[in-house]
Amino acid sequence: MNELADRFFAAVGDGDETTLTALYAPDARIWHNDDGREQTVTENLRVLHWLSRTLEDLRYEDIRRHELPNGFAQQHVLRATLPGHGPLEVPACLFVRVDDGRITRIDEYVDSAATSPLRAQAGRRRER
Repeated sequence: MNELADRFFAAVGDGDETTLTALYAPDARIWHNDDGREQTVTENLRVLHWLSRTLEDLRYEDIRRHELPNGFAQQHVLRATLPGHGPLEVPACLFVRVDDGRITRIDEYVDSAATSPLRAQAGRRRER
């Protein structure tokens, strides 16, 4: 399970959509507490692609991972530089369900105050 988790977070940081697509089950769903919505794999890949292109020096630190019977839970702090804003620190916790070696569901809890600069940047992007 640790190998899958390591591959997943490395692929997110690298913007590696090929690896992410292989790690996700086709019908996987990704839920976020800050908007209460579920994303499809396609929608999530679009967001992760934007993050990897927007953030500089994206990395996961202060990682605490716990294997679960059907996946894993991970707490971490996403750190990066957001151009035009500066350093970004987003505490997060993910509960990841894995079936047959592929991610079928992620429930992600983030500090919504910490993600407000990202939401503002995304809003400016949509306005163009």
